[in-house]
Amino acid sequence: MLSSVISVGAVRSLASLSRRLSANQPGSPDAAHGPAPESHAPLPDGEDRRPWKDPSGSSVLLFPGQGSQFAGMGRGLLKYPNVKEMFSVAEKILGYDLLALCLQGPEEELRKTVHCQPAVFVTSLAAVERLNHENPKAIEMCVAAAGFSVGEFAALVFSGAMNYAEALYAVKVRAEAMQKASELAPSGMLSVVGRPQAQYKHACVQAKEHCRSLGVEEPVCSVANYLFPDGRVFAGHQKALDFLQENSRRLKFVRTTPLPVSGAFHTEMMESAIEPLREVLRQVEVRRPEINVYSNVDGKRYMNESHVRRQLVKQLVSPVKWEQTLHEIYERTQGRKFPHTYEVGPGKQLGSTLQRCNRKAFMTYAHMEVTAYEDE
Repeated sequence: MLSSVISVGAVRSLASLSRRLSANQPGSPDAAHGPAPESHAPLPDGEDRRPWKDPSGSSVLLFPGQGSQFAGMGRGLLKYPNVKEMFSVAEKILGYDLLALCLQGPEEELRKTVHCQPAVFVTSLAAVERLNHENPKAIEMCVAAAGFSVGEFAALVFSGAMNYAEALYAVKVRAEAMQKASELAPSGMLSVVGRPQAQYKHACVQAKEHCRSLGVEEPVCSVANYLFPDGRVFAGHQKALDFLQENSRRLKFVRTTPLPVSGAFHTEMMESAIEPLREVLRQVEVRRPEINVYSNVDGKRYMNESHVRRQLVKQLVSPVKWEQTLHEIYERTQGRKFPHTYEVGPGKQLGSTLQRCNRKAFMTYAHMEVTAYEDE
């Protein structure tokens, strides 16, 4: 089936999606952390290391994940170059009108994993087109990118590691497999803000013990997202999450919020989705990213194409270490300026987590609006 889709790969020439940067523009792989050494030793694949950039003029792009979607997203992006073509290509690959779903909903359809993941992926890359149009220097001077869960695929497309059409097909397969896995048992995700005394792993142990007392065999409850200090997302069997909510005061949780998702993502409950994703990633072309792209699995940057394939599969059943990723991106010596940060895609959740993780880095944060409010 993939071969019929790849004919649409002509969109690989879309502006900025394949990082249309000349050889002297992209940042060095070390640019987000500090100056590269004077020597220009060849990289493993024979490419020359590109010049280091002053962090005060450089940029970082953050791509949101599932849960950031809303009906109406993308309306403010259609006037920018390539965006309508991107949605047209998406319709061919997905087999339905993604643009209409993004613009009009209904919300309950957009919220479904099979629709939501492609919608967030395409809308986020469309927001890159807006940024490229309004502030091309932000694209030219980009030294690093990271994406939350499915947002990682958008970050990899932006970095030149994957092409748009192939990555979208991989996202489609991923979303369908995750949707299928989530239907095997009642499950979900619960966002929690805890007090400093909260013991998250012990809370999971108690929740699983409660499930066993109710007759649930092999219950699952674990931290699925590390968002910011004392900010976590739990995922697992629904009865485990209900226990956490009902006992939140005793567990030292300040706030608990069920997430509008249909499954226990980034836990062992997604194991059945591993093989479909692994198989499609074998079929698509993956290249070494031209800029730093950071993996959700460990917060470290991708080193080569096999590393990308391996980590994207592992990500399905591993917690998203977003807090650790932000520390890795923004770590720098005292007095060193922070890059400009752009959240490209629906919602501002990643900006909120950045503010809680690193206030100084947040001072140069901006969000690329995906609706048309400023034009109305």
